[in-house]
Amino acid sequence: MSPDRRERTVVRAGSPDTRPGRRGGEVLLTVGVLIAVLIALLPLMRVMAPGVWLLGAPMLAVLVLGAGFAARRFRLPALAVSLIEIAVWVVFMTVVFLRDTAWAGFVPTLDALRAVPRIIATAMNEIAVGVAPMEARSALIFLIVGATGLLAIVIDHVVITARMPLLAAVALIPVSLIPALVVPAAVDVLAFVLLAVSILFLLRAETRSRELSATPADDEDSAEPARTAGVPATAVGIAAIGVVLALVVTPMLPQPIARSGPAGFGIGLGIDATLQLGNDLRRPGESVVLTVRSDAPSPPYLRATTLSTFDGAVWEPDRKRSVTLGPVSGFGPVSVDDDIRMVEYRTTVEILNLSSPWLPVAYPAIGVEGLDGEWAAVPFNRTVISRAGSTQGQTYEVITHVPRPTREQARAADAGGPTLRDETTGLPDDLPPIIAELAAEITAGTTTDYDALIALQTWFRSPEFRYSLDAPVEDGFDGTGAEAVAQFLDQREGYCVHYASAFALMARTLGMPSRIVVGYLPGTSTTDVVDGETVHEVSSRQLHSWPEVFFYGIGWIGFEPTNGLGAPTNFTPATQLPGDIPDEQSATPEPTDSPSPTASVNPQDADTPDAGPVTGPAVIGANPLPTVTVLLGLALLLALPAIWREVRRRSLLTAARDGDSAAAWTTVQEAAIDLGVAVPPGETPRAFAARLVAEHDAPAAAMETLASAIERASYAPPRVRDYWHGDEVADAAASARNALLAAAPPSRRVLALLAPRSLVVRPGSAYASARVS
Repeated sequence: MSPDRRERTVVRAGSPDTRPGRRGGEVLLTVGVLIAVLIALLPLMRVMAPGVWLLGAPMLAVLVLGAGFAARRFRLPALAVSLIEIAVWVVFMTVVFLRDTAWAGFVPTLDALRAVPRIIATAMNEIAVGVAPMEARSALIFLIVGATGLLAIVIDHVVITARMPLLAAVALIPVSLIPALVVPAAVDVLAFVLLAVSILFLLRAETRSRELSATPADDEDSAEPARTAGVPATAVGIAAIGVVLALVVTPMLPQPIARSGPAGFGIGLGIDATLQLGNDLRRPGESVVLTVRSDAPSPPYLRATTLSTFDGAVWEPDRKRSVTLGPVSGFGPVSVDDDIRMVEYRTTVEILNLSSPWLPVAYPAIGVEGLDGEWAAVPFNRTVISRAGSTQGQTYEVITHVPRPTREQARAADAGGPTLRDETTGLPDDLPPIIAELAAEITAGTTTDYDALIALQTWFRSPEFRYSLDAPVEDGFDGTGAEAVAQFLDQREGYCVHYASAFALMARTLGMPSRIVVGYLPGTSTTDVVDGETVHEVSSRQLHSWPEVFFYGIGWIGFEPTNGLGAPTNFTPATQLPGDIPDEQSATPEPTDSPSPTASVNPQDADTPDAGPVTGPAVIGANPLPTVTVLLGLALLLALPAIWREVRRRSLLTAARDGDSAAAWTTVQEAAIDLGVAVPPGETPRAFAARLVAEHDAPAAAMETLASAIERASYAPPRVRDYWHGDEVADAAASARNALLAAAPPSRRVLALLAPRSLVVRPGSAYASARVS
């Protein structure tokens, strides 16, 4: 190397790097990282209303990446670059969000640090109960902007410092998919294409930056650019494959949609047992979650769980003893007085789009047949919970023994009995007086518990009340606490949660045990008929809650106070039933699409083990196409690294045959990385070639040819450097690679072919310096 060249290329740490090749490459990479981060955030606009976060997130990303670029211009170590970026992130977040608790307005204090967990908790709660498109308040803006800055730091380190742009895609793709998991919608082809283009741009920019940094500083006018015609073609091919997969394969797969659970995220709809049903019912879009058919006169309500404990603020789901649901154990028999007639029904449920630990079942169940996985029965409320299984895709039959009391029998029964005093009767000390006062006023003049509850039900379903999903939100009482119930009784507008909570609390003020049930309405009838039974479709909008009151000798009786939904409970007098009571006339006729909840089981007798077996799993016909499609998609996904690696290898060999010695040398380096052989940056080509010959059985002649070619290309004067190598170097590279593969253990060879490390680990990087055992 000439003295003039050495003087031009040596750059001291702490001084600006003025080499045009390296500076241009890093500018391109930094811009690529910024574009990729911002494009990954575009789908967020599907679930977030426009706001200041649209300005704050890009601004922080620009500041962080700009600081990193400036630090690299002065050749600072990678750790220093990351620390500077983190410092910029901290100062920005402190100035914008925590200025009041910061020292001098920009240095975070202990008070500022203590505020961060509270802000994040508030933001997560807003996400859990929010309805898309969500309005971004300060806590949520803090979370989005801060997460964007951290994502920019991570991607900057992975792409520019570690030189692994493909690994950056692993972080960017999940970020862009999160909104699709929250709100159901068709595939956003434009967002997918833009993200794919940004990732491909990163790959190309990283390759280009290495080419520029490797260009000799002398004779720049005469130096020819590296022959990389195959790289753009490869990128275009990968992009075309990605678009085809998005347009053809993706619509055939199950679509990710919103989960209506307390966590707010998940695959498939869920059941929210925290009574935040208003958020679920107001979510955009509607989908069918299950179908139901029954041999009962009308399809039943399907329950998931019950809530008995009320502390004044929230209703807690019941957590009672469960037993394995199997052939010799389960719910136990339904226990009622001897003169109460019992009728058996069978209800078939098919889950289409529901992910929940609770299985929707008819009530009161004595057995469930046809389930896959491990399930448990809760005798206390005759519900079914998962131990090792999913509701998604289940088809099962629920056998119920339904008590059919007459009106006289219901009037004669005492609500609660003499000894039932537990969490189903508890009331908070600070219960608003309006609840008890209205309960006493409405039931004045009634002489039985049953008549008192019928009076409450009739009052709630009168024109004085209006069903509304919007009024609670607008007037600020969208909740289940005692204060929200009091406001609902004053406003007299709300949805099922308000009606059920108010009814249950008013019953307790009258000394009657009550609880709330969460489940589904029976749905809407279709034109399909199976085994003489009409199929009903139950949608996500028919998630429902209703109250139950316990009657001694009969069990839990459900009521329907929600105005405009279902049908009210009203048993038929015995005098109107000629002779034996037909099944169809044991209660007031109910509309097919929305029957009233039925009487259930005595909880004091329900803790006994099931005396009879539950057998006979249902035979279910399944369409194999979705499964085959998913398997083929997974196989293609697993094969992509090997396909990509082979495309790159062929591209490098093509360039080598066109005279590019660096491409031939890269072929051998990447083969070594795939096999776990160390490729450190400080080792000369001659030393590396000698090590491959001595330790890994590489052919000496081929390695001599390759070492001479790369030395000539790197250090010789222009006329000598441009000496034509042709097929000789390409053949040497292919021979060396084949020899390295043949000498490697079979397991390592298979791993190198199926999961090539060189796609993410570049020659000379820190990750390529260590040998993989």
